Amino acid sequence: MTNPIAIIGAGLGGLMLARVLQVHGIAATVYEAEISADARTQGGLLDIHEDNGQLALKAAGLYDQFLGIVIPGADAKRIVGKDGRILMNRPDIGQGRRPEVDRGALRRLLLDALPAGTVRWGHKLAATRALGGGRHEVSFADGSTIETALLVGADGAWSRVRPLVSPAMPAYMGTLFIETFLYDSAARGNEGGLVAEGTLMATAPGKGIFAHRHGDGSVQVYIALNKAQSWCDGIDWSDRTGALAGLAAEFADWSPALTGLITESETRPVVRPIYALPAGHCWDRTPGVTLLGDAAHLMSPFAGEGANLALYDGAQLGEALAASPDGLEAALLAYETALFARSAEPARESARNMARFFDQDAPAGLLALFGVPVAV
Repeated sequence: MTNPIAIIGAGLGGLMLARVLQVHGIAATVYEAEISADARTQGGLLDIHEDNGQLALKAAGLYDQFLGIVIPGADAKRIVGKDGRILMNRPDIGQGRRPEVDRGALRRLLLDALPAGTVRWGHKLAATRALGGGRHEVSFADGSTIETALLVGADGAWSRVRPLVSPAMPAYMGTLFIETFLYDSAARGNEGGLVAEGTLMATAPGKGIFAHRHGDGSVQVYIALNKAQSWCDGIDWSDRTGALAGLAAEFADWSPALTGLITESETRPVVRPIYALPAGHCWDRTPGVTLLGDAAHLMSPFAGEGANLALYDGAQLGEALAASPDGLEAALLAYETALFARSAEPARESARNMARFFDQDAPAGLLALFGVPVAV
C-alpha cells in the first residue's frame, strides 16, 4: 500500500498537519498506536498562545470553533507560600492572549474536522526502512506495511521516527511530576477553595504542588519533586492511600490546605518524569522524512510552549508543503530551517524556568517570572 504522506501519531501536531493539508486539498493519513480516540484521557489544561497555537488554529480554519471550547476564567493564576498564604492572585483578564482549553476537547476539535478514515487507529509503528529516493517502508505491529514519499514523525517524546534523522534521546531533567485528581472539588473545604479558578502554584526548594481547575469543577493536581527516578521504586503506586500519604509526607511542614490536595485525591497517582531533548536539537536534511512537536523539540512544561509549538509545527509544515513550487525537499528544508530557529529559545527558557521554580530561593523565582517582587 502506498500513502504519499504518512503522519505517525494522532496528537495535536499530527492532527493539525493533517487538517491544514486538507484545507489545501492535500490528502494525508495519520497512523496512531492507540485503538481509538477514547483509549485514554488526554491530560489537563492547555493555554493556547496568540503567537503560535492560535495562529495554527486560524490556518486550520478552526479558530471560531476553538473559542467555543475556551474555559472562562481558567487563565487565572494564584501563587501561594507553603504556609498557604496567598502571594499573588491574578484573575483571568479575558484578553485572549493565552486562553485555557481542555487538551481532550482540543484534540476532539481537530479529529472532528478531518474526513472519516484519515486516522488509522491501532497502528503501532514497529519499524521503518529507507527505500532510496526519499521513500520509506513503514511496518506496523499488526503486520501491515505501507510505503510513503513523506514520513512525518509526530509520535512524541519517544519517537520511533526520530532515529531516521537524529541519534538524540530525551534525558531525565531531575524532576518527577505525580498526577492525581480531586472530583467534585467545589463542594470541598480548604483544599478545593484554595485553588479557586485557574491554576494554583506553590513551590519551595526541590518541590512544589500545582493544581488546575477544570470546567467541570474537578481539580487536576501535580506534585513535583526533585528526586532520582529510582526514588519511585520504593513506593507501591498501586496502593493509592499509602502512596498519597507517602507523597504528603514530603510536604510535612506545608499547610494542610495544600497537603489536602494530595491526601484527598481520588485517583491512583501517576508518575510522569520530566524529560527533554537538548535545547537547539536539529538534524541534517534527510530526504523524505521530518519531525514535529515533541519528537523534534521535547521540553519541560515550564514555558507552556510544548503543545503550542506542536500545533504551530503542524500548521507550518502543512503550509510549506502546500506552497512549495520547487517540490517536497525544498518545502522540508524551509520548514526545518524555521523549526530549528523558533524552538531553540523556548527550550532554553523552559529549562531556565524549571530551575527557578525549585531552586534554593523558591518561590522567589516563580514570583519574579510573574513580575511580583515580593520578599518571602
